[in-house]
Amino acid sequence: MVVELISVGTEILLGNIVNTNAAYLSQQCALLGLSLYYQTSVGDNEKRLEETLKTALGRSDIVILSGGLGPTQDDLTKEVAARVMGRRLVEDPHSRQRIEEYFQGSSMKKITENNWKQAMVPEGCIVVDNQNGTAPGIILEGEGKSVILLPGPPNELKPMFEHDIYPYLNAMRPEVICSVMVKMCGVGESAVETEIKDLIDAQTNPTIAPYAKTGEVHLRVTASAKDEKEARKLIKPVVKELRSRFGDHIYTLDEHVTLEESVIAMLRERELTLTTAESVTGGMLSARLTNVPGASDVFKQGLVTYCNRAKRKLLDVKKTTLKDYGAVSEKTAREMAKNGAFITGSDICVSLTGLAGPGTDEDKPVGLVYIACSYNGNVKVQEFHLKGERAKIRESAVVKALTMLREYILEEVR
Repeated sequence: MVVELISVGTEILLGNIVNTNAAYLSQQCALLGLSLYYQTSVGDNEKRLEETLKTALGRSDIVILSGGLGPTQDDLTKEVAARVMGRRLVEDPHSRQRIEEYFQGSSMKKITENNWKQAMVPEGCIVVDNQNGTAPGIILEGEGKSVILLPGPPNELKPMFEHDIYPYLNAMRPEVICSVMVKMCGVGESAVETEIKDLIDAQTNPTIAPYAKTGEVHLRVTASAKDEKEARKLIKPVVKELRSRFGDHIYTLDEHVTLEESVIAMLRERELTLTTAESVTGGMLSARLTNVPGASDVFKQGLVTYCNRAKRKLLDVKKTTLKDYGAVSEKTAREMAKNGAFITGSDICVSLTGLAGPGTDEDKPVGLVYIACSYNGNVKVQEFHLKGERAKIRESAVVKALTMLREYILEEVR
């Protein structure tokens, strides 16, 4: 089946907001095994929206529209879709009641009249409750086509899609599609692609699709079959082969598990505590780690020692080290990690120091980063030369630190 996306909103065309909905819906359609050939963005213009929808229906089986379901005059998606599908708008009592209940639970004292517009739906449609807002989703079926209308705010669209639309679309497919996401770190995209070229060249079912992330590579293994059991049976030997080729570089097969979550899990399993000592990343590493629920079980402290004085005062980095080798040096990174573990009483301390730019050092290039890990008095330091703008270098440094920490745990902690 062929699906098409239409994003509605002048603010998207003007670049006032980033169209994250289209990226999300594209990914979900790929997971469902739907063919997606066209994406369109159209402003809040009735005529152009009608033309866009008619064109989409002429070449696609399913059209998903996001945005334009609100209470204001320029919210026209529902009205246009109803007209194109030959339906009149009628009030849905259930939606009206939900809107009333929504406002009763808010701080607004009075419901403005235009909000009742959201309770008007195309006759004969399937109404999808919005658990996070007032505009319901709508599914219109007719002449072998489906038109799906979703609210624009991502915090409304995503839960609605996952809870209601995904199962609806899944039930329409003749075959079951299953996927496993093989996530790895510590190996580059080009190296992974070279290593699996023979598998990709020979693939039919399952298929392998690579996705590059900052400092990571994800491989989605997807199979189609008559049922989920058969699809997973097809996936299993491919994942086994990937494990044999990449070993410990693979940190999870769960699409929803992040690198930092896997690191926290490793620390918890081994009953280890962690401290971070950051200079170049300014707390970004500790922020990612503490974003994991339950991180407090293992994460003791995050020290941001951005200036030399802080490095001396909080981490006891020697004045002579900073003078003779500089803040961005292997020796400084080593002392930061070793002293950080000792001072805070943590089992492990990971430190980062580097130059993210845009300012330069006569002897040290932008992108030079040293990362150190300390455990039981043993310290390992790695030197990295990272590319990109300041934000990219800092983000890459955090991923390198998480990867190095993970590898260090695997090597040093038995």
